[in-house]
Parts: sequence; C-alpha cells; structure tokens
Amino acid sequence: MLIALAIVFLSASASLTQTQPELPRFLNKVEPSELMPGADAFGAIRDDVPVAPVLQNGKVIAWAFLTSDFAGTTGYSGKPIHVIAALSPDAVMTGAKLVKHSEPIVLIGIPEAKMRRVIEGYTGLDLKIEAAQSGTAHELDIISGATVTVMVIDDSLVRGGIKVARALGLGGLAPVLQTGPRRTLNPGEGELRDWQALASDGSVRGLTLDVGQINQAFADSGDVRAAKRPEKGAPEATFIDMKAALVSVPTIGRSLLGDAEYGNLQNWLNEGEHAILVAGRGIYSFKGSGYVRGGIFDRIQLIQGDRSVRFFDRDHRRLGEVAAAGAPSFHELDIFRIPADSEFDPTQPWRLQLLVQRAVGAVEKTFLTFDLAYRLPDTYLAPLAPRPQLNAPDEESAAKTALWQRIWRDRKAEIGILAVMLTVLTGAFFFQMQITAHARAYKIFRVTFLVFSLVFIGWYANAQLSVVNLMALAGSLRTGFTWDAFLMDPLVFIQWFAIAAALLFWGRGAYCGWLCPFGALQELTNRIARRVGIPQWELPWGLHERLWPVKYMIFLVLFGISLASMPMAEKLAEVEPFKTAIILKFVRDWPFVVFALTLLLIGLFVERFYCRYLCPLGAALAIPARMRMFDWLKRYRDCGNPCQTCANECPVQAIHPTGEINPNECVNCLHCQVLYQSDAKCPVIIRQLKRRARDHAAAEASKDAMNRVLADHKT
Repeated sequence: MLIALAIVFLSASASLTQTQPELPRFLNKVEPSELMPGADAFGAIRDDVPVAPVLQNGKVIAWAFLTSDFAGTTGYSGKPIHVIAALSPDAVMTGAKLVKHSEPIVLIGIPEAKMRRVIEGYTGLDLKIEAAQSGTAHELDIISGATVTVMVIDDSLVRGGIKVARALGLGGLAPVLQTGPRRTLNPGEGELRDWQALASDGSVRGLTLDVGQINQAFADSGDVRAAKRPEKGAPEATFIDMKAALVSVPTIGRSLLGDAEYGNLQNWLNEGEHAILVAGRGIYSFKGSGYVRGGIFDRIQLIQGDRSVRFFDRDHRRLGEVAAAGAPSFHELDIFRIPADSEFDPTQPWRLQLLVQRAVGAVEKTFLTFDLAYRLPDTYLAPLAPRPQLNAPDEESAAKTALWQRIWRDRKAEIGILAVMLTVLTGAFFFQMQITAHARAYKIFRVTFLVFSLVFIGWYANAQLSVVNLMALAGSLRTGFTWDAFLMDPLVFIQWFAIAAALLFWGRGAYCGWLCPFGALQELTNRIARRVGIPQWELPWGLHERLWPVKYMIFLVLFGISLASMPMAEKLAEVEPFKTAIILKFVRDWPFVVFALTLLLIGLFVERFYCRYLCPLGAALAIPARMRMFDWLKRYRDCGNPCQTCANECPVQAIHPTGEINPNECVNCLHCQVLYQSDAKCPVIIRQLKRRARDHAAAEASKDAMNRVLADHKT
C-alpha cells in the first residue's frame, strides 16, 4: 500500500528563494569527499546563489547545494526532505546524501539505508541531458511502498540540480530568459463551445492506451518479470483514455464545467493560480488506489520545461459531469489546482505525465511513464506584434500535426477493425448478387454487421457521425479550412472519407443502412420486436410520401441557423438522439433519455421511423446521393406492375408502388436483391421455374415418345 504524501514546489527565480537558505545549517553534516571524491573542504557559501564550492587543495572542483533551497519538498509529515548534492563544472551530479527527513514510511517501514542507496545512485546523472528532456531522461529507482517519497526526492534532485546548473552556467546551461514579449491570455468570460469543437482545436487533448500497447511497452522495457505478468483483457480493450484541459481559461472552463461550477472554480483559485481538468476512463485509474485523503496523487504530474508539479488533496476537487454538449462519459473527472509558486505559464506548452505500474512480486512493482502533451491554442492568447524574422516555423501547426499523428498511432487497433469492416462492406456491395443468393446466410451476415456497427463503432469507439460534423465543416470552410481539426478523431475521419466515396457509387445507404450505430440499434430492436410478435404498422403511401420531406426541412433549418450561430445550431441538433443513445449510452438528463427511448419505441412498430422521417444527417447525405454513377440494384420489368412484393417488403418503404426505388430514401439493405433471386417469393423467378419445369416435362415426354417409336420400329 502506497503511503500518500503532499508536495509543494516553491519558486526559484534569479534570487532563487525569498526565504533564508538552509544550506548553512546542514553543510557541516556532510564530508566534502562524500559529494566529490578527492575533495577536502567547502568554501564560503555564495551570497547570490545558496551554493558552496567544493574544494580540492583550494581549487573549486564542484558546487554543493541543498535541494530544499531550490525545490521546497514537503513530505507526509509536513516537513521538508533535505538532500545535499554536488555538481561538477560539466553539470554532472558527483554525489548526493540524505541529511534530514521526517517521513514516517522511512522511519517505521522502509530501512533508511535503502533510501540512502537510492539517493546515492544519482551520482553520475548528467543534468544537461535532463534539461533537454525536462528531467525525464533517467529511470526512477522505485522502492515498493515508498513510491511517492522517491518521486519527491527525485524531483527535488533533478529540478534543483538543473536550477543550480543554469544559475552557475555549468555545462553550458544558461538561465531560461524570455527572448520576446510574453504571451498573455485573452481577457473576458469566453464563449460556450461543445466537446467536438474543444477537442478539434486542441483545447481538450488526450492520451489513449490499449491493453496491447501497455503489454508491449512492458515487454520492450526489458523487465522479464513485468513481461510475464501481462495485463488481462483483449489487446484492443481500453487500458486508459485520459483527457486534459486548462479550465482556468474562461472559454474552456465555462464550456466544460458549466457557468456555476466555473464560478466556484474562480472563487477557489487565488491570484496567479491555474487549474486543469483531468478525465479518465478504462481499466486503469490516473488517481491510483493508493491515494488517500490528505495525500498525493502519485500517478500523474504536470511538467513544463524543467519544472514539475505534483498534486495533492488540498489542490483537488471532483467534478460530477462534463457540461459541454456531446462529451463522452468518464469514470473519473477531477480538477487540479496549479499553485502560483510553481512558475506555471499557461501560454507555454506542458505535458501531463502518467505513471503506469505493474506488480512483479508480492510487494514489488515496476513502472513506465507516458506523456499527454498540451499546448493552449492561439485563439485563447492575446495577439503579439509581428516579428521581423521571415519563415518562422508555425509551432501551433506542428503541435497539432504531432497531436493527431499520435492519436492515430494510439488507435491503430480500432482503425484496423474499421478498415476491415469497410473492406467487407465494399465487397458485399460489389458482389451483392452472390451474397444475397442465400437468404438465411445473408440475414446472418447483415445482423452480425449491424451488431458490430452498434457495439464497436457506436458504444465502444464513440464514432457515431452527426449532422454537427457537416455544420462544423461548413463553418471551417468559411473561416479557413485546415485538415488538423478533422484528423483528431481517426474513426470519424475515415468514415467520412469512405462515405464521400460511397456516395458516388451507392448513395447514402452505405452509411445509413450499415454503419450508422443508431440506425443499427433501430433495426436490431425492430427485429426483436417482430420475433416476439409486436405488430408492425405500415403508413399509407400518401402519408408516408408526405412525411419524407420533414427530415430535409430539419436539416435546412439547422444548416441555416449554423451560418448565423453555431452554438444555437448545436443545441437544436439535439433532435439527433445519437449523443444520448450512442455516445452517452443513455446516461443523461431524463428529457433526452425519454426522447431517445420514444423514438426507439415507435421504431418497434414502424421500422427505422427516425431514419425515414426525422434524421437530418440522412437528409444531408441524400442530397448528393443523386450524383451516384451506378445503379446497382437489379429490377425486372414486372416490378411494380403487376408485382408489388419488393414494395410491400421494403423495410423503409423506399420503393414506389410503380416499382421505382427512391435513392434518397433507400438504405441499401439489399432485401430487394434477396427477393430478386427468391424462388419462393418473386413471381418472375417462380414463372421462370414453372416454365423450365414445363419445358423439361415436355422434353422428357417427347423423349419417351421417340423411344417408343424406335422400339416399335425395331420390333
């Protein structure tokens, strides 16, 4: 069981500390040779920087410092952990020694000698490399049962050492100076935006790891013990899906927290403080089971430059739900306050580091770290005056590109499954006569595919498409189109790309009839209703035909409103039950749940009621569907006159009484192609079979007569 600790990071600027340095009190507890082999004395402590020269025959060969002078580390006892270390002129740590602590886990549980060995193991640490990699170039030597204590000491040694090296110019390191005007946040209360908009521009960023990736990472770490204890579950199962956002920024905070909770946040934050929202779902918790009240969150830390921030109880609040429309559900929602003395700059990039642990023995664990990179979009920053240099790299564009590329790498398994589904569906359409030749086999295939669409694309991957996507695309085209925003969700992007191609070949039915999770949910529930004997209602053709335009009217109204006010259009787009039934899995306020369930209830009696008459996304896809280049669905001249079999059995009544198929309403379920080849239902096939039977019987009779004539002739 991990003992929870608290940690506070004090500021260290040019003066490094505003309190009286503690180095003089502890320097006499360490022998110079313990910090630097061959050293024989300490020189006078400098006035500008609280460091002492380490001397050999009167010559400075290293510099000694006390970690608590540069990184105020407070343990569970509420008292600092004091470590004295020394740096060579080349910014390499030459030695480190624990001089005082009050940690109960060390006093009563872990042998102090073991802790001292860990600290002494920092000898040889190259701080030039650590500064280049924000203090993460080395591996932590974790002591089971004292994880957080080791992390606190590690942070103070590395962060304090980098500050000393910069202050003294050791190893060529120089103080971090602001080379230009400092960016500031835009003033004001901000606007309300939905989840998709926040995720698209990088206001919300994420780290997604599946079980397969975690197992592979531990296998690649070289720890045989960890590799032999893989995480249980399917490789594609979500290990953790973690999101982070800087909610002290007004637009982000109001959108994600809601006005009331954002007001509480403002009252909670003091001058110079900021806050992040961290959300998580999956089988791994970013908070950790070892966390207790009054303690530290040992699985996450915020890193910016060579500074890091750990969070503890008094800087933590829970959040009940995400207020932004369209937000997925999360098991964990927590707000963490960033203290003012941490020197955090919201305008600069930072990363949230996740510690993933794995038990390798009865009480022993091994650890890996993964980073969630974050950079505040420029839209939240006050503009800077143009700089004179030309061809400066676009850092924001590079950050967005790196982000979506990482997201695609993290979701390789899901992308692969979707690619297989699209390949199978394409093959089914190209060889539709072969796949519909056997009615029972085709029924099994279709039901299986619909289940995959509902469970994988919808409930698992949350990749349900929406008319909001199209409105956002239109808005992007007006304000300046970039691919980055649309590449943030690979499954949604791939589906839209596939739909664009499918519209030219088959019309809207490729998505509406096969890939839409809510459409699949309607059809599957209707099939169950039929099996239990629920009667089916078929609307009179005249009424049915007059209800078709309703969905087109809904789409045009939404699209028109989006041109004037995108937030208003997003609210009205709740006419789509997709968020409730698919994204949030019915875990939502009761009016939305009642609306979605009502549509599904009607769908038990009228198959795909919502698809037929109300779906604005279906209407939007139907408009360009008339551009399709091919007419794949085969028909007989008798279809509609006199035969009405296909028209009567079409699940969405997309076939006119005269026999024509309306491509705007057809969902390409291929049921008519099953009937086209049915020797039990299609009158044309039945007549052909009867004719063949008659012809065959006549041929057999003629053959028999001929045989009799030949027999008589022989006799």
